[in-house]
Amino acid sequence: MPPPAHDPDSLFDDEPVPPAPAATASAVAPAWLDEGLFTLGRQLPPSVFLGTSSWSFPGWQDIVYSRQHTEAQLARNGLAAYAQHPLLRAVGIDRSFYQPLAVADYVRYASQVPEEFRFLVKAPALVSDAVVRQERGSPAGANPHFLDPVAAADLFVGPALEGLGARAGPLVFQLPPLTRELTQGDAAIATIEKIGTLLAGLPARAHGLAPIYAVELRNPELLTPRFVRMLRSHGARLCIGIHARMPPAARLSAALHAMDATEDEGDDWRMKGPLVVRWSLASGYRYEEAKNRYAPFDRLIDPDIPTRGTLAHLIHVALKSGQPSFVIVNNKAEGSAPLSVIELARAVVG
Repeated sequence: MPPPAHDPDSLFDDEPVPPAPAATASAVAPAWLDEGLFTLGRQLPPSVFLGTSSWSFPGWQDIVYSRQHTEAQLARNGLAAYAQHPLLRAVGIDRSFYQPLAVADYVRYASQVPEEFRFLVKAPALVSDAVVRQERGSPAGANPHFLDPVAAADLFVGPALEGLGARAGPLVFQLPPLTRELTQGDAAIATIEKIGTLLAGLPARAHGLAPIYAVELRNPELLTPRFVRMLRSHGARLCIGIHARMPPAARLSAALHAMDATEDEGDDWRMKGPLVVRWSLASGYRYEEAKNRYAPFDRLIDPDIPTRGTLAHLIHVALKSGQPSFVIVNNKAEGSAPLSVIELARAVVG
C-alpha cells in the first residue's frame, strides 16, 4: 500500500483531527448571532445542506464562534459550536484525502453534531490520485490502487458509512489533476471507463445506507458527454467543482443539465439525484495566492455574484425535483466561507 499522498492543488487546509470527547466541547461556544440569521435558517428548506470545508479558523470569531480560539482548539473542540449555526448544516471532511480514516474517527465527528447534520467526505488519494506522491507532492510513481473499487470500499466507503451513519452525505471522489497521458484521445476514454469500473464495484448499500457517490474533476477535457453518460449509467452524481482549473459554474451547470434532463423536459428539467457542489477556489488564483489574499477569512473580499446565482438556481431545481442539495464552500471562494454561505442562503430564500 502506498504512503498517504499529498495533493499539490488541494483546495482546503488539512482537515482537523477528530474532536475531543464531548466533555471538553463546551470550551468553544457559538457566536452571538443576529436574529435575522435564525429567521433565515427557518426559511431555508430542510433539504438544503450548506456548509464549509472545515471549521478550524480563528478568523471566524463573531461569525461562527463567540471568541477567538487557536486553530488547534477549534480543530479539537469547535465542531459542536459550528453545528449550532442556523445555516451551517453540513461540513466537508477533507482530512480523509491525505490518509484513510478509521471508523472511530468518523464516530467522533458524528457525535458532535445533530441528527439532521451531514458530512461531505472526500475519498483518499490512495484511490483517487493516479500517482503516489512524495512529502512535498511531487510524483514518486504510478499508484497501483488508482480507482480500485475494492480499496475504495474497504478503506473509504465502509468506514465512513459505519462511523457517520445517517449523518453521511455525499462520498466524493475528487481526482487531482491528471497528466495528458490519461486525458487525451483514447487515454481519456480509458480513464472514463476506469472511473465507471470504480463506481460499478462500489456497494449500492452498506450499513443500512444507500451511499451518494459523486465524482469531481480537475481536468476540463474529461468533462464530456461520454463522462456524464457514464455517471448516469452508474447512478453517480457529477460534483460541481468550482475551481480555477475548471470552467465557470454556469458551464458545469449545463453539464449537469445534460446529464439529468430528458428531451421532453427541455429547460424545465428535473434532477435525477442529489445536487453536490464544492465551491473551492476563486477564478484566476492559485491556492496559496487565494490563501494569502483572503486570510484570516473574516470578510468577503471578492464577491462572486454570478456563481452565487448559478448555485441558487441549481438549488431551486433540486428543490423542484425533490432532491437534497449539498453545497460546501471554501474560504478561498470569496474570502470567508461562512459569510458566503449566508449570502447563498439569502439568494435561495430571496
